[in-house]
Amino acid sequence: MFRDIQSPRCSSSFPPNAYTPRHRHPGAVTAFVLNGTLRSQLEGGAVGTFGKGQTWFEPPGTVHLFAENASATEPAELLAIFVAEDDCGPLTVFD
Repeated sequence: MFRDIQSPRCSSSFPPNAYTPRHRHPGAVTAFVLNGTLRSQLEGGAVGTFGKGQTWFEPPGTVHLFAENASATEPAELLAIFVAEDDCGPLTVFD
């Protein structure tokens, strides 16, 4: 039987040198870089560098060590698309 799911989207702006700390998500996340260049690392993986139009995927519950703006002078922007059960609680859990 299928459960009720939600698929919210959010845009996150990263000023120069900005970053997100370690966190995880109860559902799957597809990240799409709208502008600029971001670096990201999932636990157990290598650091990736993603430019405008590129994506990465975060499986449910995976620890996201960080995402950061790769530039000290230019902003970056990310669109995050979540797929999670309706009753999953907060979409981002900081460790």
